[in-house]
Amino acid sequence: MSAAWNSTTAPMRRAARAVSDFLVPPLCLACHAPIAQHGALCAQCWSRVDFIRQPVCDRLGTPLAIDIGAPAISAAAAADPPEYDRARAVARFDGVMRELVHGLKFRDQHGGRQFFGRVMASAGAELLSDADALIPVPLTRWRLLGRRFNQSAVLAQEIARNTGLRYLPAALLRSRKTQPQVGLTRVQRRDNVAGAFAVSASARGKLEGARIVLVDDVITTGATVRACARALKSAGAARVDVLALAIVTDEALLPP
Repeated sequence: MSAAWNSTTAPMRRAARAVSDFLVPPLCLACHAPIAQHGALCAQCWSRVDFIRQPVCDRLGTPLAIDIGAPAISAAAAADPPEYDRARAVARFDGVMRELVHGLKFRDQHGGRQFFGRVMASAGAELLSDADALIPVPLTRWRLLGRRFNQSAVLAQEIARNTGLRYLPAALLRSRKTQPQVGLTRVQRRDNVAGAFAVSASARGKLEGARIVLVDDVITTGATVRACARALKSAGAARVDVLALAIVTDEALLPP
């Protein structure tokens, strides 16, 4: 009966999709050129995304110059090991990816959320394969009221949809107000978010011994995800990995 039902409804679904595409044609998420399907990039914009591929630093997720055929860490990770265990990101934070992130974060453009979920699930497959739950980096209450959504939560929801992993949106809270990180130096960023995150009382029992993937939109200096990881591990998490849509890899773009 299931096969018969599918054979009957498949043409109807195709027809409905054709009508929908006629009324709202699929456009590239970046340049808005006509493409074959919704929630995707055209070939030209895809080629302009600076995807991060192996070899990468096993701790920071930043590109390495040489592939030694085994997990390796960068000099930066060795000199200043992060509180989280591993980080991975889809692409460098520049060009097309920067525009896509800004579109979601500042212009309320959610048309790419399914695309983001797919590419993040792919980039973070190593972290997600044995994870217990996804937790988004939280916003302050006032930032959430102003923006009306948490972009990290949007991304975590889409990753959960792609992987079936448990999604804990309220597990991590901002315990105090912080300044916006934009414009702060590396040291100021760390001081700004130090002790700024706490695990909610309702989530504490769920984190004991858990393998968590912390989801953020952009890793800049890593100050925010370090502070989040510290709070999660203090609450008993056995492992905290970080998965982001983009990462700043060019030191020239970072504050001193």
